Amino acid sequence: MAAVTAMLEELRGLVPLTVEGAAERFAAQEWTPGGKPRDGVETSWRRDGIRGWSQKFRSGAVRVSFAVWIRDVDESGYFDDLDAVYEQGEQALAEFLPEIENSPLAGHLVEAELTATDKDEFIAARKWTLDGRVLTAGVVQQDTDLPVMVVVALEEPAPTPA
Repeated sequence: MAAVTAMLEELRGLVPLTVEGAAERFAAQEWTPGGKPRDGVETSWRRDGIRGWSQKFRSGAVRVSFAVWIRDVDESGYFDDLDAVYEQGEQALAEFLPEIENSPLAGHLVEAELTATDKDEFIAARKWTLDGRVLTAGVVQQDTDLPVMVVVALEEPAPTPA
């Protein structure tokens, strides 16, 4: 999982954070393209079992995310014991957090409060600010038939109009 913190360190130096710049950093760090270009730019990457992707929102905000742990549904198409899967995700998150907290990023992180939106989106999460950007690590499940994942996301908010 050191690949994620190495990428976060690379992205920290990218001002402003752009999907084009993120693609350059992923390629330079030898991540494998996932073949999902958008507007001519690769937005999906893989390395060491970790998935990474970048998104630009209509607002102008840019997010680079990583799935560091994934637990997919069982053969029935559902989770037999969803609470157990959530607990596994929370454990995977707890095991991953020291990767961030003990990385060179640690000296630049400022703990941030989870918002109501964060609490709705994440089963469990930690959040920081990093040089004006938001870094969140948490357990998510977007829908009942989708996998439970531990994701790490670095987001640069939309530029404020002058």
